[in-house]
Amino acid sequence: MTDVTSDVTATQPRRSPLHERHTAAGAKFAPFGGWEMPLEYAGGGVLKEHTAVREAVGVFDVSHLGKVRVTGPGAAGFVNSCLSNDLDRIGPGRAQYTLCCDDATGGVVDDIIAYLHDDEHVFLIPNAANTAEVTRRLRAAAPPSVTVTDEHEAYAVLAVQGPRSAELLDALGLPTGHDYMSFSTATLDGVELTVCRTGYTGELGYELVVPAAHAVAVWDALFAAGTEFGLRACGLAARDTLRTEMGYPLHGQDLSLDITPVQARCGWAVGWTKPAFWGRDALLAEKAAGPRRTLRGLVAVDRAIPRAGMAAHVGDATVGTVTSGTFSPTLKQGIALALLDTAVNLADGDEVEIDVRGRRARMRVTRPPFVDPSVR
Repeated sequence: MTDVTSDVTATQPRRSPLHERHTAAGAKFAPFGGWEMPLEYAGGGVLKEHTAVREAVGVFDVSHLGKVRVTGPGAAGFVNSCLSNDLDRIGPGRAQYTLCCDDATGGVVDDIIAYLHDDEHVFLIPNAANTAEVTRRLRAAAPPSVTVTDEHEAYAVLAVQGPRSAELLDALGLPTGHDYMSFSTATLDGVELTVCRTGYTGELGYELVVPAAHAVAVWDALFAAGTEFGLRACGLAARDTLRTEMGYPLHGQDLSLDITPVQARCGWAVGWTKPAFWGRDALLAEKAAGPRRTLRGLVAVDRAIPRAGMAAHVGDATVGTVTSGTFSPTLKQGIALALLDTAVNLADGDEVEIDVRGRRARMRVTRPPFVDPSVR
């Protein structure tokens, strides 16, 4: 659920508390959801950064992601009545992928990770560009007993991802034994932080939620200990290729106000039996009727790199649109996510053609992930 769409309206982008460290490492920057964030680093580039995460360990600064705290009597119940997934499925100390949907249409305002502390405390991490809107909607709906606080710049988030990520954190004395989608509080050199067994790469990994004032110290500690584990700083371009290989949706491309969870095959993140959540009636109706389009995976048969917005064809008929596309560093071929019309009834293994700058390229329909995940 990373926010890697550029924000061309921001004239004064926010900067991570680690901006100087990125500059010193030769980062190439780009705008992301109103923030200036590292795209890739000198001496590495996307392919080396991607490979580090698949084979060793990489660290991403994802401090641009939002941080929203919901507290007070009934806070968890309130959040559960708004967001799509069912917090009653998990207990304190667990995290959950969920969606903030528009109540009228069922379209996705944002996808979010919710951290359940207890019945009176839920911490949310939405995407950067959507944090203000998620906060606004929650505040507008909150009862007097519940407080919704935007803490966007109060914390940094460092994603430590890869098969050797646990070894690195173990070397720093941080906890690594907790289950996937759970979290615990720890201390590193006197800094209290939250270690979350979460990530967006498909690999073993953790996300560290750190007070912004101590982000540099934690970053430096990771790199001081990380050499023997092959640690590499990774930018958001590699984060995008990694998540695409896993078939993870990106809000603004594969999920949006115009693309519902039913269309994006994210029904597993909807608590269908809950009595209330935003968009419930619209989504139940769409599920019952069947969506007019669904998100599918595509793997290149011909030499081509698909990109978002390219049309998909079967013969003379246009049957859909690529929502995310890239070159897979692991497979060494083009891969994509595409919204395809359900009326065409395409099965896995069938072929479509993508219009790549006026040239047709064959793509095979498949079910993501495109590579085997290490997180199960």
